[in-house]
Amino acid sequence: SQLCPLPPVYLDRDQSRKILMADSQPLLSLDGDPVAAEALLQDVFGIVVDEVIRKGTSASEKVCEWKEPEELKQLLDLELRHEGESQEQILEHCRAVIRYSVKTCHPRFFNQLFSGLDPHALAGRIVTESLNTSQYTYEIAPVFVLMEEEVLKKLRALVGWSSGDGVFCPGGSISNMYAVNLARYQRYPDCKQRGLRALPPLALFTSKECHYSIKKGAAFLGLGTDSVRVVKADERGKMIPEDLERQISLAKAEGAVPFLVSATSGTTVLGAFDPLEAIADVCQHHGLWLHVDAAWGGSVLLSQTHRHLLAGIQRADSVAWNPHKLLSTGLQCSALLLRDTSNLLKRCHGSQASYLFQQDKFYDVALDTGDKVVQCGRRVDCLKLWLMWKAQGEQGLQRRVDQAFALARYLVEELKKREGFELVMEPEFVNVCFWFVPPSLRGKKGSPDYSERLSKVAPILKERMVRKGSMMIGYQPHGTRSNFFRMVVANPALTRADMDFLLNELERLGQDL
Repeated sequence: SQLCPLPPVYLDRDQSRKILMADSQPLLSLDGDPVAAEALLQDVFGIVVDEVIRKGTSASEKVCEWKEPEELKQLLDLELRHEGESQEQILEHCRAVIRYSVKTCHPRFFNQLFSGLDPHALAGRIVTESLNTSQYTYEIAPVFVLMEEEVLKKLRALVGWSSGDGVFCPGGSISNMYAVNLARYQRYPDCKQRGLRALPPLALFTSKECHYSIKKGAAFLGLGTDSVRVVKADERGKMIPEDLERQISLAKAEGAVPFLVSATSGTTVLGAFDPLEAIADVCQHHGLWLHVDAAWGGSVLLSQTHRHLLAGIQRADSVAWNPHKLLSTGLQCSALLLRDTSNLLKRCHGSQASYLFQQDKFYDVALDTGDKVVQCGRRVDCLKLWLMWKAQGEQGLQRRVDQAFALARYLVEELKKREGFELVMEPEFVNVCFWFVPPSLRGKKGSPDYSERLSKVAPILKERMVRKGSMMIGYQPHGTRSNFFRMVVANPALTRADMDFLLNELERLGQDL
């Protein structure tokens, strides 16, 4: 059949000029101008080295420069406009972003379970971002497919497994959710196709000190938060195995089917380690999947001195471990490790997308690991840990962990010498929990409003230190306990002088209370 000719298109002079400009001049985005792009990146890297790495890790600089939200919006010029901006304006935006961000690599940042800056890990992160690939097929990520498996193999060996499986997840919460999903699928594989109608009422068990992601995961996976049975913890925050046994019996009596126990190695607030051997005995007796959330405490496995805290972890079915916490690998670096060798991850999560996972490729398609995960695109999280490990060696990482324990012990002993400081409990990890009792409350522990007044101290001191920019440390209530500080000793650059500063600064900030 004859093709119909398209009507002619007439361009006015302005339109013609724009087309010619597009062909002949680089846009403000630097597309097609490698020299200008390289110059921009050199400038940005210079700013990062000076403002983040040099100043951001200096004790003489502020941890943060606090601004109220409305003022900060104006300072940052957040509006996105129709026209592009000059490169000098772009560099100023970079400086402003850094200036008003919290410096988590600062030696006085004690606020979270992650802190510090490892230069080799940062180098790995820069290379990762520059290569901008997705960790789903050997075809486009050959180096990282092989590297991830080697790193996971090393982590599994530290757990005590000579074989198994695993994957890097976008955070410990997702690792925990994966474990719940895998345990459910292993027991009821029909649920992948038939959904919740294939399931009886299920019950999973965790302590009251567990991470909140366990309940979030139960809700997200359709089990509902009522399926989470909360097991009692002792005064130190450890799960009580006898109560676990009781809760399992109770769930069965109510018609629910127990399928998983999630133990914790390194609880968020108190830093408690659940008794894994006793919990594993209960799981073995009842045929339950044992997951260990060691997102915080997993790195203790590197220490010959302290790894006894995780005794029995080799009996787990799955382990969550976040090297971005105690090892300072940088966000995010979260491994889910499995003892399973039956390809459970792929059977549970795989969907065999034919445009990614073709089975007639010219290489071994077992190297295409993307079908193990719920994501499609997946960030490369192994290089920063691999490069840091190459530089430090296992010996260097062990020293890093042992040093954190030693500094936490130093802080505890110094704290005991000072009036106005009171430990919540003797720590077994690097979470040092304590109250600062200001002058007006000392010697008044028996007064009826003591607890209420003490609870107001930590929030006031937190506001003062943040506005001053001198340090950041977290606080929280816990059960019947009034607000107390949770000091986290994790940054590998910390020294005894930083511990002394913490105590001195709290005394300065609270002397008028």
